[in-house]
Amino acid sequence: MISIYTDGAAKGNPGPGGYGAVLKYNNHRKELSGGFRRTTNNRMELLAVIRALQEIKLTGIPVQIYSDSKYVVDSVEKGWLWGWQKKGFKDKKNPDLWLRYIPLHLKYKPKFIWVKGHAGNIENERCDVLAVQAAEGFNLPADTGYEESQK
Repeated sequence: MISIYTDGAAKGNPGPGGYGAVLKYNNHRKELSGGFRRTTNNRMELLAVIRALQEIKLTGIPVQIYSDSKYVVDSVEKGWLWGWQKKGFKDKKNPDLWLRYIPLHLKYKPKFIWVKGHAGNIENERCDVLAVQAAEGFNLPADTGYEESQK
C-alpha cells in the first residue's frame, strides 16, 4: 500500500499559498512541497494530491490518500467530480486542476480518507508545516490557473 498525506495552505485565501505531501511505501518516504504568490487553500489542497500522485513510479499497488480537505475528499468519494466533468465544470472552481487530477485518478484509483486537521496526525501535521513554509517562500511563481481565472 502507498500512503499519501496531503495539505494545502493559503494566507488570505486568496493569497500566497503552498502545498505539502508525504508519500510512504514500505521503508521509503518522500516529502514534496511548493508555493505560489497568489492562490487559494482549495487549489493547494488539490494540487498536493496531484503532485503526490505524479510522483508514484509503481502501478498496481493500492493507494490511500489522507487529507483534511473536505473539498477534495468529498468531491472524489461522493462522486461529485464525475457530475462536474459531465457538465464541463460549468460554474465550478479549479477545473484546470480537476482535469489534471482525473487521469491520475483513473490510473491509480486512490481511496481518500478524511482526517481532522491540526488534530495530532503526525504526517498531516508535517504536510501543514511543508505547505506553510512553501507559502512563505520568496519569489514565488504564479499559479497561472488561478490568476488567469481571475481576469
